[in-house]
Amino acid sequence: MKRKQFLWSTAAAIPAVLFGKSMAGNLPPKRPNKGFVVKAGSSKTGNEVMLGGKNANNVKVASKDTNGDLAIFEYIGKEKGGPPLHVHPHQDEIFFVVAGTYLFQVGDEQHRLQAGDTIFLPRTVPHTFAQLSDTGHLYFMFQPAGKMEVFFEALGRLKAPPSAAEGAALFAQHDMKVVGAPLAF
Repeated sequence: MKRKQFLWSTAAAIPAVLFGKSMAGNLPPKRPNKGFVVKAGSSKTGNEVMLGGKNANNVKVASKDTNGDLAIFEYIGKEKGGPPLHVHPHQDEIFFVVAGTYLFQVGDEQHRLQAGDTIFLPRTVPHTFAQLSDTGHLYFMFQPAGKMEVFFEALGRLKAPPSAAEGAALFAQHDMKVVGAPLAF
């Protein structure tokens, strides 16, 4: 009788064990258990990326810190301008203006932002921005992080501004699509 009871108990437990293993595969990855500080004007990675040779683009929270859920950057702009109109099919983007004046386009709408303003750019919606002031300072983030750290590193290694075709190819390699020109201002 004990053997029969053991076999029935074991057979009954198999689905629970399989379900438990299945659920374990769906558990979120373990998060770091310590916070960190990244000082103003510096990058968490220790690698300051200079866009266009003048504009610092520092990693504040790296993709690896959040298991790819989020990446946060600090941009210190020393010249007017901005990226072409583009789309992130898989990422939302949020900007917070610390200093300077910026013009953002999100879909068909344009918004002028100054210090203290925040803007949300939903995934799949074409968007761009232009720094209108001589200097500017932003924090911006991507959720999920995607390939943005690698994109900015590649952009920072360029010795000259890319042609429109080169820029579009670089965007495409990092899961973005260029759909128009930069803002005219």
